[in-house]
Amino acid sequence: MGKRSRQRKKEHQNNSKPGGRDNRDNAGWGAGYTDIVKENKLFEAYYQELGLVPEGEFDQFMEAMREPLPATIRITGYKSHAKEILHCLKNKYFKEIQEVEIDGQKIEAPQPLSWYPDELAWHTNMSRKILRKSPLLEKFHQFLVSETESGNISRQEAVSMIPPLLMKIEPHHKILDMCAAPGSKTAQLIEMLHSDMDVPFPEGFVIANDVDNKRCYLLVHQAKRLNSPCIMVVNQDASCIPRLQIDTEDGQKDTLFYDRILCDVPCSGDGTMRKNIDVWKKWTTSNSLHLHGLQIRIAVRGVEQLAVGGRMVYSTCSLNPIEDEAVIATLLEKSEGALELADASADLPGLKWMPGVTKWKLMTKEGQWYKDWSEVPANRHTQIRPTMFPPTDTEKLANMKLERCMRILPHHQNTGGFFVAVLVKNAPMPWNRRFPKLRKEQLFSSVPQPEDSPVGTPLPETPLEDGEREGGGKEAGEDSPKEPEADDQTKEPNMCG
Repeated sequence: MGKRSRQRKKEHQNNSKPGGRDNRDNAGWGAGYTDIVKENKLFEAYYQELGLVPEGEFDQFMEAMREPLPATIRITGYKSHAKEILHCLKNKYFKEIQEVEIDGQKIEAPQPLSWYPDELAWHTNMSRKILRKSPLLEKFHQFLVSETESGNISRQEAVSMIPPLLMKIEPHHKILDMCAAPGSKTAQLIEMLHSDMDVPFPEGFVIANDVDNKRCYLLVHQAKRLNSPCIMVVNQDASCIPRLQIDTEDGQKDTLFYDRILCDVPCSGDGTMRKNIDVWKKWTTSNSLHLHGLQIRIAVRGVEQLAVGGRMVYSTCSLNPIEDEAVIATLLEKSEGALELADASADLPGLKWMPGVTKWKLMTKEGQWYKDWSEVPANRHTQIRPTMFPPTDTEKLANMKLERCMRILPHHQNTGGFFVAVLVKNAPMPWNRRFPKLRKEQLFSSVPQPEDSPVGTPLPETPLEDGEREGGGKEAGEDSPKEPEADDQTKEPNMCG
């Protein structure tokens, strides 16, 4: 008998014993997989110390994080029959659902998201198990599936709908979605381009990018449901996505600058614990440290390609200031006034959010706290960088107006955790010393600016220098401010939907 045969025989004997894989006492499942315990002491200690959750609400916050996330649907906004779909849902399915009883309890009908325009987004706590217990609910489920396949309805997490709404998209806008997969936000952007029924073929377009080739195919699948000619999918690293050129009417080429950019960066995803339960056991503070540098590089590349007068929305599904306010503060500081945080507080009436913070600390996975860069020992300088801390200049910090950032907490409106900030570009970035020969109108957003607009005159343009590629600057990132990288920057982040 060979060595492998002996090993297989021994393994079979062990598995036949009580507790082995063939033990019949548990119906052949063996010990099975233990349920993931929704508890992480380090997570609780970290966020309790940071004080991001209002006083007296931390227990509610943690309780909400342990609850399953409600299912959310969005009715496609640009279809001419969107109102018909809404009417059908409200007056047929939702009314009938209110009369359904399962196990002696009435089923709660889906409710509209109070902050989403025109009641085009709804959420429900009905699980798949409940849907199978009633013929009416099963019929409702089949209706949702068929309408989703036809593009009339999209399944999308509630907080994921926020960034496109804050972009204020118009049919003529040129839009870049930097980290687009799996494509729910991209689909929303396309719909908003087509929202004006008087403009059947918008001048604008959406370029959806993702670094993962396989996920790009998922983007294509999402976009195909909408039957729009205004979408292009590209496969690039967002931190060094190349500039594109466009043909002009006089036969020349100009560099493409975008009117709107969605910068939904890879993140640690601790705001997604309600649906990604693996985060409970995998979360450490190191996750944010590893991603901070990558997030800055992607955001920097975004503002470089943003037209003057344009808007870039930065978002994460993380609650950690290192991935949120620290990145925004770094952008604002390096922009030297070229960028400002827009006040979006009135853009979504009904949405509950917490203002951005101006003070935060950093904690290692061993539980060591650091309040500023001066406290960090030299042997940790590769993992912890100065940009992870709040600016020390109080006047500069006040001028940044970080309180205009928006943090969504799960227990306020039964959602996931989320962070979003709206940046407006008032002038070219100071480090762009070498411009291609651009037309003035190409450098600026196509959005008309009022006479008293803060948008200034572009910096003097200079010819291409040796080694610079036409229409794209030097190799990606060479004209950007250098950001020291932390260890393990290539670690695959938690991808948010």
